[in-house]
Amino acid sequence: MLKQLIRTPSVIGSEHSFFLYLKRELEEIGIQTYYYDGLLVAQGSHPNHGMLSAHIDRHGLVCTGPNEFQYAAFLAKNRSDLKGNSVSEQTFQQITSRYLNQKVQAYEPWSGSYLGMGEITKSYMCPEINNLVFEINGLEHLQPGTPIAFNDKLENKSGILSAQLDNVISAAIIIYLYQNGYQGTAFFTAQEEAGKSWRYVHEWFQKKRLFTNELLVLDTSPYDTREQADAQQIVLRNKDANARFKSPLLKTLKTFCHHNNIAFSCKDMYIQELNKLRKEKHQPLLSLGSTEMGRITKESRGAIQGTTLQIPTTGYHTVEESASVLSVKTVLYILTQLYIKQKQEKGK
Repeated sequence: MLKQLIRTPSVIGSEHSFFLYLKRELEEIGIQTYYYDGLLVAQGSHPNHGMLSAHIDRHGLVCTGPNEFQYAAFLAKNRSDLKGNSVSEQTFQQITSRYLNQKVQAYEPWSGSYLGMGEITKSYMCPEINNLVFEINGLEHLQPGTPIAFNDKLENKSGILSAQLDNVISAAIIIYLYQNGYQGTAFFTAQEEAGKSWRYVHEWFQKKRLFTNELLVLDTSPYDTREQADAQQIVLRNKDANARFKSPLLKTLKTFCHHNNIAFSCKDMYIQELNKLRKEKHQPLLSLGSTEMGRITKESRGAIQGTTLQIPTTGYHTVEESASVLSVKTVLYILTQLYIKQKQEKGK
């Protein structure tokens, strides 16, 4: 499933064709879906037996003029939520050189039809427009507004998966859960990399006049080295830069990990410890990061609560982002036990 999803482009702002792919996959196994602007909601026969969420947009480029291409997440129209405290905004200048010689493919944003292939020959930060600009050989024929995805394929070497995993891996996990008996609700959101995805989930709850304290957002969590990533199997959070998570689900996850000898860490505590060392060295402090869950909690004034469950990765925002198979299996085990096995036992 992950291989198939990775081959289906989903550049931020041009996710429609990917949403349709997810919709078909879910409906084929009998899951009801509802497609809104920026949001696909999936519901099984017991929609209150779990609420999962995952963003499905990936980084890529957009044609903005004659042979002119910009980084999709940081186009002016996508900047409305960027306030300087997101990991994406802090790191995008550092990753410019990683895309040199990267193969890319253009696609029609509604149908997903292939429109051509090219190769990035140059990338640089343009201060006049405050965005990454790319030069591409082979896509001179494209019209403005055309999305360009990074060519990607899944690799598994010595127990390490690599591809642009953020956050297509969570979408694959949710589909796997539905295939194996999950009957709750799942939200697939667009434009998380531009800080907008929280709005789509929040508005859905408002329109339905619903509340929850058990929304679980699945994602990846970046680390600088494989050693740092492998220090834990999964990553949790007590809070982010926007809000503290006051969900009983957080305690449930921690207790489950303790009882099952699952190594976990809390990303907020990890960053706070790093900041102590950085403060001693008079280095700039790191942000706690802005997450979809934190924004939903903040904007709903605590009416919608939950927490995050993340897979530790390296190579953030590249096609070589990597995660251990052990971490993926651990997430699958946790979610299966909490949302399938326990529900089945309660139903007996």
